[in-house]
Amino acid sequence: MTDTTNSALTLTALSKSFAGPAVDNLNLTVRQGELYALLGPNGAGKTTTLRMVAGLLLPDSGSVEVLGVDLATAPARAKQHMAYLPDDPMLYGKLKPVEYLEFVAGLWGMEAERAEPRARKLLDWLDLSSHAHALTEGFSRGMKQKLALAGALIHEPRLLILDEPLTGLDAAAARQVKDLLLEHVEKGGTVILTTHILEVAERLAQRIGIIQHGRLIAQGTLDELRGQTDGGTLEDVFLQLTESA
Repeated sequence: MTDTTNSALTLTALSKSFAGPAVDNLNLTVRQGELYALLGPNGAGKTTTLRMVAGLLLPDSGSVEVLGVDLATAPARAKQHMAYLPDDPMLYGKLKPVEYLEFVAGLWGMEAERAEPRARKLLDWLDLSSHAHALTEGFSRGMKQKLALAGALIHEPRLLILDEPLTGLDAAAARQVKDLLLEHVEKGGTVILTTHILEVAERLAQRIGIIQHGRLIAQGTLDELRGQTDGGTLEDVFLQLTESA
């Protein structure tokens, strides 16, 4: 039996089908205080998995536990600990960045006295302060992505779930986001992300899970995954594992 005492996220026999199985009896544990990369080919079930963890999709069977809280039986309490950022986040175009962040903070029940300085700090971290008085409808894709990340972090979630968070970011913006994620983990938070940029996972992730056809086919540190293959870069390891599976 898996020890879940230090688990940020535990998936047990999680399954979801559409025309066919998208997630198939998936068992996965992510530890508290780590950055975990969930990788897989297109259609492997990554986004479906994250949407079930976020409570946006109901699983056909199996369970999701967030910091020991069952998502099915105590959804509000489980979701209070986490934030989910999809690959194409929605913002409110007629709001300014601080207004958007204070709105999101209000949804989490944060007091204004705590939310306002937290919002300002996040905008500073992500180099958005100079745009604080502009409407978000005029933002570039990268600026919107950074603001959405700030919205995910506003209530200081213990578990941060990100689906392709670096999509559309230039090199400077991507570095800002990566530094912010590492800082979140250094402070004891947990980050789970998907990415098709394997170099990002290779440099950032403490552990990596690879799924294919909705099943976990390999998991571990990069060195542990290399031990299951002929070695090389994460790209080499990934291709060997997915082709053999």
